[in-house]
Amino acid sequence: MIVRIAGEGQFELPDADAERLNELDNQAVAAVEAGNEEKFAELWQQMLDLVTSDGRELADDELVESDVILPPRDSTFEDAKADFSGEGLIPD
Repeated sequence: MIVRIAGEGQFELPDADAERLNELDNQAVAAVEAGNEEKFAELWQQMLDLVTSDGRELADDELVESDVILPPRDSTFEDAKADFSGEGLIPD
């Protein structure tokens, strides 16, 4: 799975981590829908950490279509209300 973090770059995430990222995304949607900003912030950080620690960063000249585009790292809870709704960033 190719994941782009807006403003940072692309990462090739191992298939084994794709399911975990989807689980975190679903939990983040639930936290936003519940208005739980603290829980969302925790889950958002886990998503970013998973991508950057387990993913292989692609070179700038390596052009690959992203499967998932995550919002910028500095997204606010207000931003999340638009991005983390319905099926979330990763449709089931």
